[in-house]
Amino acid sequence: MEIKKQLPVCVSLGPGDAGLVTLKALKTLQEVSIIYCPATQSDGKPLSRAKDILDEISIDTQKIRIFLVPMSKDRTLAEKVYSDIAIEIAGCYQTGRSVAFVAEGDSGFYSSVHYISDKLEEMDIDVQHIAGVPAFIACGALAGIHVVKQDERLSVFPSGTSTEEIVMEVEAGKSVVLMKLSQQKDTIKKTVEALSEAQFHYFENVGIAQKEFYTNDRNEITQRLFPYFSLLIIKKIEREIERD
Repeated sequence: MEIKKQLPVCVSLGPGDAGLVTLKALKTLQEVSIIYCPATQSDGKPLSRAKDILDEISIDTQKIRIFLVPMSKDRTLAEKVYSDIAIEIAGCYQTGRSVAFVAEGDSGFYSSVHYISDKLEEMDIDVQHIAGVPAFIACGALAGIHVVKQDERLSVFPSGTSTEEIVMEVEAGKSVVLMKLSQQKDTIKKTVEALSEAQFHYFENVGIAQKEFYTNDRNEITQRLFPYFSLLIIKKIEREIERD
């Protein structure tokens, strides 16, 4: 008897607010038999924002399988974890079990979970992808700002960015999104000092109840500790042209 195979699904969950999980994502998570969910180790216990979202939308805990991802700049161990999970998912696929793996934000936007998809495709197993709300879009909504408008361009920088690069982009009229702030504290503070003609919108833990933080106060921004889940949107201040 031929086994009916269902393609694995990579489900993006959005930045943390369970209300931002799409209807398509919710339906998929309710229907699949197994869900692989990433977590990190904190004080000897697994910590997973993705699992918190799954709990909040009432996904059956029995089908959730937590896997720990080592947090280190050396990605060797993380790569090994993703390879092992991809092999497990491939086994589920080959035996006809429906399976999903989840990612915070959107899996195609600076998400290491996407490596699982890459490894599955190396095994000639196609993966379906369900989009999620990326963090900077949720941040823009929280602050009530127009992230980009009309013909404005958007630049997104991870870690390893210089103050000079950021200043050049902002002064060219681009909106700039800075991610992974905890890895570039000095650069951020120098950028705030260097750009007097810019608006700074700083966010922490967007989408997490009782933990969300937003400010556009430059002095307050430079005093923050920049935790892992923090993000900055910079926009050039528009000046009206004076007319005679």
